[in-house]
Amino acid sequence: MPEAFLEELLSVPGLSHPLVSPAGGLVAWSWSRLGPAADVFVAPLDGSRPPLRLTETPEDTFPVSWTPDGTALVVRQDRAGDERAQLFLVSPERPGRMEPLTAPEPDFYIRGGQLHPNGRWLVYGANRDPETGEEAEQTLVYRHDLPSGALLALARPERGGFCQPELNRPGDLVLYQRHDEHPAGQQIWVADIGGREDRKVLDFGPASKTEASWLPDGRSILFVAETGEGRRPGILRPGGSIRWLAGEDRDVERAFAAPDGTVVLLEGAGGRTRAALLDPSSGQEEPVKTGRGSFVPLARTPEGWAGVYREARSPADLVVLDTRGGARSLTRLRERTALRPERLVPAEDFSWRSVDGLRVHGWLYRTPHRPAKGAVVLVHGGPTSRSEDRFDPQVQYLLSRGFNILCPNYRGSTGYGLAFQESIKEDGWGGREQEDIRTGIEAMISAGLARAGHVGITGTSYGGYSAWCAITRYPPRLVAAAAPVCGMTDLLLDYRTTRPDLRPYSEEMLGGPPEKVPHRYRERSPINFVRNIRGRLLIVQGMRDPNVSPENLRAVLQELHRHRIPYELLTFENEGHGIFRPENQRTLYRRLADFFEKSFGGA
Repeated sequence: MPEAFLEELLSVPGLSHPLVSPAGGLVAWSWSRLGPAADVFVAPLDGSRPPLRLTETPEDTFPVSWTPDGTALVVRQDRAGDERAQLFLVSPERPGRMEPLTAPEPDFYIRGGQLHPNGRWLVYGANRDPETGEEAEQTLVYRHDLPSGALLALARPERGGFCQPELNRPGDLVLYQRHDEHPAGQQIWVADIGGREDRKVLDFGPASKTEASWLPDGRSILFVAETGEGRRPGILRPGGSIRWLAGEDRDVERAFAAPDGTVVLLEGAGGRTRAALLDPSSGQEEPVKTGRGSFVPLARTPEGWAGVYREARSPADLVVLDTRGGARSLTRLRERTALRPERLVPAEDFSWRSVDGLRVHGWLYRTPHRPAKGAVVLVHGGPTSRSEDRFDPQVQYLLSRGFNILCPNYRGSTGYGLAFQESIKEDGWGGREQEDIRTGIEAMISAGLARAGHVGITGTSYGGYSAWCAITRYPPRLVAAAAPVCGMTDLLLDYRTTRPDLRPYSEEMLGGPPEKVPHRYRERSPINFVRNIRGRLLIVQGMRDPNVSPENLRAVLQELHRHRIPYELLTFENEGHGIFRPENQRTLYRRLADFFEKSFGGA
């Protein structure tokens, strides 16, 4: 029964990267689990035609941008999750044909990618040195002349950091992010397409982050800035004046403009996403009501709003919500799977107090099996992210195998306000956020949802790091088994071997680079405490991971051997940072369930 259910779960396409065309008539997205990798689809927003498959390849392919005229898409594709992307042009007029725009398998990382209105230039970010052509620490903004291959560096940030440039609709200005002043800060700059001018336009302090994007007029900039204790949206007008769109007490996580100019505001509300629609001219705001789950509006339609809806029993889908609250799928998702919502377990709110009295929230899933075989804590990555009330095949499969599941949103998670998110920096990685997870386990035991000696932990990326922290810190009565997936083991080694644009994030979260706070990197590295492991350990790693490199795995295996600590190992040669291919997910989910079952004294 669970194996047949797993096949049903993996028959549900996984939707990601939705992108509406400039005029608002089409929407593109990627679907995984319909083949060996993710592919790009497109459909009209009026629902008049079924989705059209634009790509069918053995490697993950995702939409990046629409061409200015809305007739084609720039898409990216890497090799086995190595994130060294090649850009292509695909068109609904020629499905299946991918026209290369950049060279295959570059030795640097490309961010973004937009075609200029002249059809000749491609704008993107790349950590490529313009003089030597070698990989650089900084991500530069480039104008790539497609016919000649010539590259013009439009902007040269002084420090590394994530940078994904955005070209405005007229094609004369490029907006991008810099992190020059402080690892925790982000300022907004604008460069002209000719490479003659590069200037800072938004700066709310060295350690303050600002996110920004162009409004449809191509002159005004919509932004969200950290000001005081929250995040506040505003518009930077062409003359340099700022118009704030909400009061200082708001905590808007993200803002963007729909094709018709309506501003969409997204706020976290107890781990959920709540949306509001704002008219930028009048300032009038209207909340979007959806009941359970989360809905992110993308574009206005004659019926209402098209966007992405997700909930634990409703896989992520592009739908149109009408004015009466009804929903119609644009993807016709139900035609692609036999899985029905009534077979899925809903998410429940679950809260507890941490060691310092901080209230922590998470999502609880109760297995339909009685009694439960045990409990599994699934920790999200990031840590600047969150677990949501959403469909997850891994969660639903573990539930079918008899485990209760807790997905904790520890301090540092988004969705609970800026102060909660920033509080992880008080200790740095490996501090009290790990105690938030531990006290969540204790709360489950106190509530009768878990038994001592029958609790396991897993997660990917920072979730994998948290699993390593748990198994090296806590006794088997609290954490009997851990299955870290692509998790950091040695923070100093990880800093040196990760993607260059991620190093400032490590500095932000740990209070500086390794040479400034070496004790932090040493004391918070699980590799230095593997001798404490008393529970069972299953290590999972994608061998093409550029984020948490396989060097983390090689180093910790040496320490495990030195201390004679037993472990199990599951590696995937064709995966990067996370396990995404359906055949690999099938292997991983089964192995996890078997591992936890054996760890808790099962068959």
